Amino acid sequence: MAYELDEIRTSQEIFYYLLEHHELHENEEMQLYRAYTEQEEIQNLVKSQGEIAKSRIERYGNAIYLIPEEENHFLGFSKAQLKAALCKSSGTDKDYYLSQFVVLTLLVEFFDGQGSSSKAREYMRVGELQNCISVRLKEGAESMDEEQEEQSGIAFSNMLEAYEALRSDDKGSKAKTTKEGFLYSILIFLQKQGLIEYVEADEMIKTTKKLDNFMDWNLLNQNNYQRVLRVLGALEHV
Repeated sequence: MAYELDEIRTSQEIFYYLLEHHELHENEEMQLYRAYTEQEEIQNLVKSQGEIAKSRIERYGNAIYLIPEEENHFLGFSKAQLKAALCKSSGTDKDYYLSQFVVLTLLVEFFDGQGSSSKAREYMRVGELQNCISVRLKEGAESMDEEQEEQSGIAFSNMLEAYEALRSDDKGSKAKTTKEGFLYSILIFLQKQGLIEYVEADEMIKTTKKLDNFMDWNLLNQNNYQRVLRVLGALEHV
């Protein structure tokens, strides 16, 4: 298919905007948004550029998002980068997988995968999240022996060991060697990615429209949702 020069140029403008901002909203860039949604040729060109950059271009609601593929360490994050951002300097794989468990727990607490919208609550306190993490780790470790953990691919006992190795500090420590500081680093990271709003003064967590859209339109079909619940051992809680 032959494309017009204007179509190619507009598609490049859209893709560059997505590279810079990671998302394009109708109420902020109406001309580019409408070009993408109303002209199939331009949309195909933008998606093709996304594929070359090992990314997907998806429209959820009134926004278009650039979503790096899992192994895209240029636009996304490698395991080593995430470990450095989220874990203490001497962090091991146990600490890394614990950080991912924290994120999954946060998602399950906010989104239940039911109804027209998957969102189940508007906010959550940090202390409540900390309690949920502790309870789910203990339940998982108690309900699975070593063989079952190997089969499921989830080493609850290792993550519980890493979590209990973190000190407790009721003075608001931001050190990653404490439970409070470990959670703080994860929440700040998620906030920088535009996924949550962390109101530090009130110790309150809220999700952003970006995360709400992504969960509703992408992650929370029932197959994915049930898989997350099985990972967390949470089926009996819902």
